[in-house]
Amino acid sequence: MQHATTRSAARPASPTTEPRWVQWLLILLALSFLLSFLLLPLLLVFSEALRGGAAAFLAAIREPDALAAIRLSLLVTAIVLPLNLVFGVAAAWTVSKHSFPGKRWLVSLIDLPFAVSPVVAGLLFILIFGAHGWAWPLIDEGWTFGVPLLGQFHLQLPKIVFALPGIVLATVFVTFPFIARELMPLMEQQGSDEELAALSLGAGGWQTFWRVTLPNIRWGLLYGVLLCGARAMGEFGAVSVVSGHIRGRTNTLPLHVEILYNEYAYSAAFATASLLALTALVTLVLKTWLEWRHGESLATGHRR
Repeated sequence: MQHATTRSAARPASPTTEPRWVQWLLILLALSFLLSFLLLPLLLVFSEALRGGAAAFLAAIREPDALAAIRLSLLVTAIVLPLNLVFGVAAAWTVSKHSFPGKRWLVSLIDLPFAVSPVVAGLLFILIFGAHGWAWPLIDEGWTFGVPLLGQFHLQLPKIVFALPGIVLATVFVTFPFIARELMPLMEQQGSDEELAALSLGAGGWQTFWRVTLPNIRWGLLYGVLLCGARAMGEFGAVSVVSGHIRGRTNTLPLHVEILYNEYAYSAAFATASLLALTALVTLVLKTWLEWRHGESLATGHRR
């Protein structure tokens, strides 16, 4: 009797009161949903991509338009990541380390891309930089102005809509919150004591950032960069609006998949889509590794 009582006391109390069969039923329902709507479509993508054999798969990937789409997607991601890295760290630092009027408005602006449809974001850039936008005269004819003692200057913006700058701007807008939102709660939880101590010992602003702040946020920063890069590679809505769908020039990888699918080139479409699926799997593996190795520091930011 005493042994049974001791074993019952050692068993951790369950936070739920449902019967065991209900718990197993919920687990089976969750697994069925994941298998049906996540894992099965992913397997079907790879199955359809390899249906015509390895030769057809490689031919679809090596096709000139596909290679151009891959290069453009990688180029856009390579441009967007450093920009969002700088903007995200600066925004997180401003919000978490300082108090100022309008702070909540700034946080709301950072969250704006989460609330606005990517298609609407693309339309905003069309309205600003398109042929009927208010910035079009700066792109079409430019602006000539004079500066005393320096002479005349001519300011002309490069073509933005239906060109690389428009794709970059749309992708930056959509992916901006990922790094900032990952760092803001982490920096708020850590406080400013270590930075103030470094400054009191004679360290400069950049020294404090590189030696104190950055080591404390490095894993959260890497986590945000990982999510930002994955979203930049797979962004469709905003880029679809501003790109113009010019094959070989402004088509990113998701847009190229759409064009192939609309042309009933299913094998080539799935072969190209498998590259995006592979990118998602690599991102998932790296994300899981970060959570496994550095879950404590990452969970600190997610609690708030």
